[in-house]
Amino acid sequence: MSRNISSWKRELKVGAVVRRTPGVTQWARDIWKPVAVIPGAPEAFWKELVRDGEVVDYHAGTVAMELFRADVEGYLVSLNMTAPSVWVVMDKDQTSLSPSGWVVSAVTASAHEALDALDSGESIVEAVPIPESLAAWIKEFVDMHYIEEPFKKRRRDEIRVDGTEDGKGDARIRQQSDVYRAPSSIRKPGVH
Repeated sequence: MSRNISSWKRELKVGAVVRRTPGVTQWARDIWKPVAVIPGAPEAFWKELVRDGEVVDYHAGTVAMELFRADVEGYLVSLNMTAPSVWVVMDKDQTSLSPSGWVVSAVTASAHEALDALDSGESIVEAVPIPESLAAWIKEFVDMHYIEEPFKKRRRDEIRVDGTEDGKGDARIRQQSDVYRAPSSIRKPGVH
């Protein structure tokens, strides 16, 4: 099911299932939403899987889902969600070959990576339930690489900040006198 590239990275082909439902406004004829993933899926491009009236599920595409040792905290977030999820990321189709106008660009198990994709505002990013076999594959990788970092309280410097420094201005600028003196204390020649 998986290909172990090395101890710090894993890769698996994952298919994305996207559902087309009729739109509810005149501006959106159809709504396209990722609803599932297929671990170990063969290559496909908008292959119809199931049709129920006007609702159609497509195997929209197959991409390599990669796991990296540096992202295990993001995988833990996804695994520990109320409904454990992976994330399907779809971008605008530049070739105009897909019926939806979108292509599957990534499937990720990292909630952090999904959040980064959401930040652009130009992608469809949808959480879909993790199949048990895929969750076990991700969990095995996390168990192999996760090291809990102990909380370390930051210590403040022992510098006293409550003291006063009368007569000091910017230390980088040479001053002839007190830069903080009040203007009324300046005496003009001939005035007492």
